[in-house]
Amino acid sequence: MNIKKKKPVFAGGIHPPERKMTADGKIIALGAPRRVVLPMLQHPGCAAKPKVAVGEAVLRGQKIADAGGNVSAGVHSSISGKVAAVTAWEHPALLKPVESVVIDSDGKDAAAPMNTVFSDYVRHSRDDIRAAIAEAGIVGLGGACFPSHIKLNPPKGKDIDFLVLNACECEPYLTSDDALVRERAKEIIEGAKIISHIIDAYQTIIAVEDNKPRAIEILRGLAFNEPNLTVAALPVKYPQGAEKQLIYAVTGRVVPTGGLPFQVGCVVHNVATAYAVFEAIKKGKPLYERVVTVSGDAAKSPGNYLARVGTLLSELLEAAGGLDGALEKIVVGGPMMGFAQASPEVPVVKGTSGVLFLSDSRSGDFNPCIRCAKCVMVCPMNLMPNMLSVLGEKELYDDTANYYAADCIECGCCAYVCPSNRPIVAQIKLAKSYLCSKKS
Repeated sequence: MNIKKKKPVFAGGIHPPERKMTADGKIIALGAPRRVVLPMLQHPGCAAKPKVAVGEAVLRGQKIADAGGNVSAGVHSSISGKVAAVTAWEHPALLKPVESVVIDSDGKDAAAPMNTVFSDYVRHSRDDIRAAIAEAGIVGLGGACFPSHIKLNPPKGKDIDFLVLNACECEPYLTSDDALVRERAKEIIEGAKIISHIIDAYQTIIAVEDNKPRAIEILRGLAFNEPNLTVAALPVKYPQGAEKQLIYAVTGRVVPTGGLPFQVGCVVHNVATAYAVFEAIKKGKPLYERVVTVSGDAAKSPGNYLARVGTLLSELLEAAGGLDGALEKIVVGGPMMGFAQASPEVPVVKGTSGVLFLSDSRSGDFNPCIRCAKCVMVCPMNLMPNMLSVLGEKELYDDTANYYAADCIECGCCAYVCPSNRPIVAQIKLAKSYLCSKKS
């Protein structure tokens, strides 16, 4: 199997300040919060369907919502307690109210029994292992949150040459994946083996940016005696961790416009997803907690915290030591692709890799495009964000299809370099939403 020996560089990209102030910190496990809010939509596709009622007692790890369809994922309680409400609650990524199950803790944190029947996974069918991963509610933990059992079931006749595990974590501030690799590398590799077994991948490549030397050292030490596992140290460049850019960087293969990784023999998963797969199959543990980076210049105790899904940002901040100065903005995710929040009373969801508490909002008016083409030069998808922005501003959404708006990965490179402070990504998102609704 041919892998590029040199380090290929994808088109465009930027080098924003890293600001990874939590890079050397250990994972700090937080206790059960007083209340959790669990949205039924923490993934693309159909919303989960609640299976509990107000007043009902639940256990930690108990399934409280079934998948609403094939492209969906179940939801599990992250604490023990009683269901206080099933109501609409503001979502940190969708930025609108979503049906959610609200659970108040009983202070016991009692756990539901875990099913370890699939721990010796090679003795079970691939379909059964996929079903167990679906039952555990696992979604992609790198940000897209696509239900993992779907990505683990490529179309028949599409052979998978490479499983690529993404540990690049190229967004500024975020270090949750780095911390997970440094502390749980063995488990991540075991999770990778489970995934590789399911998709029958020829080789596994763990991709890490070279600003994480300790993680690379640990992974290479463990991979030394693994013939089908390699560790690729990549030069730092944003958005290195984007799926198509990462595939090119480690294999030299190009995913076609409008195409998916399996079309070039690749499947990409985040290292946190691999760890969740390990816990689900080896321990029978569903996805109800994850490592979250709490950072920003307004956070008193920045760190990587093992937080329960559903924890309100206000309680997460309290557990992390509170504020250190004035708070102007809360961002869920990284500064490049994250979502600014109107309130701290929104929950951590499965895809929450970080929460930033910032003292500088950096807001302001935007100006007309000056045709400098800086956005074109940094676009990693070789698009023309300037044209997409102007067309979006004028609401000429149909015309954006001629400039491949659907191929935009919303990485934010264009907006970052724009001297006119134009909300390019927001304008493209509106265009993509229009085109998508028109197609459906």
